[in-house]
Amino acid sequence: MGSNKKEYMLCGVFAVIFIVMSVLSPSRFLSLYNLQTMAFQLPEFGIIALGMMVVILTGGINLSITSGSALAGILAAFILSGTVMVGSNVVVAIGAAVALILVSSILIGLLNGFVVAYIGVTPILVTLGSKILYEGISMWLTKGGAISNFPEAYYWFGNESIGPIPVPLVIFAFIAVLTYVLLEKTPWGARAHMVGSNPTAAVFSGINIKRVLMQVYVYSALLAGCAAVIMLSRYNSAKVDLGSSYLLQSVAAVVLGGTNIAGGSGKVFGTVVAVAILQVMSSGLNILGVNRFIIDMITGAILIAVLALNVLSGRRQALRKKGEPFLDQTA
Repeated sequence: MGSNKKEYMLCGVFAVIFIVMSVLSPSRFLSLYNLQTMAFQLPEFGIIALGMMVVILTGGINLSITSGSALAGILAAFILSGTVMVGSNVVVAIGAAVALILVSSILIGLLNGFVVAYIGVTPILVTLGSKILYEGISMWLTKGGAISNFPEAYYWFGNESIGPIPVPLVIFAFIAVLTYVLLEKTPWGARAHMVGSNPTAAVFSGINIKRVLMQVYVYSALLAGCAAVIMLSRYNSAKVDLGSSYLLQSVAAVVLGGTNIAGGSGKVFGTVVAVAILQVMSSGLNILGVNRFIIDMITGAILIAVLALNVLSGRRQALRKKGEPFLDQTA
C-alpha cells in the first residue's frame, strides 16, 4: 500500500471518528470548551510522538522519552518556583528555565545516543535503563511530591492563544514542519531513513551510522524537552510522572501513522493525523463516560492490531514479488 494511500485512509478514519463522536454527544463533544481543550492537549502529545517517530525510523525506540521530559521539567521547575519566592527578574528566570530544559534534554539524548551508537547496546534495553535512571533522579529531587507555583508569565507557553490559535498548537505546528523538512528534504533525513531500512547498505554508502544515531536520539530528547516546556506551563507543576501517559500513546500514534516499527519508512503527516485520531477518540470516550483504563486498553489493542496488520501486509507483498499465493501462516 502506497504511503499516500495510507495517509488518505488515516484522514478518512479521523473524519469518521470525529463524526461518530459528534453524533453520540453533539452538545458536549462539539462544545467550544471541548474543542479548545483538545487543541491545548494535542500539542504536547504530538511533539512527544514526533520525538518517538524519529527514533523508530532508525529501527530503535525511546522508552525514556517521557521520563527524560519529566526530569528536564523538574530541573526547570526549581528555577521557576524559586523565582516566585525570591522575587527575581521573571523574564530572565523563564529564559533560564527554558534553556535548562533544552540543555538537559540534549545531555539526556547524548547519553542514550552514546550507549546505543558507540557501545552498541540494544535501544530498548538502553532506554528502559535510562527511563528507570531518570525516574530515580526525579524521585530523589522531588521526594515524590510536586514542584509548583510558577510565575504567571510562564503560563503563556501552555495556556494562551495568538488570536484564536493556542500557543501550544503554534509550537507543535512549527516543530512538525521542522521535522518534516529535516526528514524529507535534507541529507540527514535520507541518512536516517537508510540507517533504518538497511544499515549494511548505509555503511557501504559512506554513512556514519553512529553519528546519525547519536543525532537522532538527541533530536528525540530535544522534542521531549519542548513538550516539557508546554506541560509545565499547562499543569503549573512538575513531578515524576509528568507526561508518563504519553509513552504508550506515542508508540501507538507512530505505528498507526504508518511508520515501520522495524525502521526505514515513516511520514510526519501520518504521525500527526494519528495523534489527532487518538486525541479525538480519547476525548470522545471520556465525554461518554468510558473509564480511563478502558481507553488505555483500546489504545493497546489498536497498537497490537496495527502491528499485526503491518506484518501480514509485509508478508503478502513479499510473496507477491515472488509470484507465490499469500497464505496466512497464523492459521
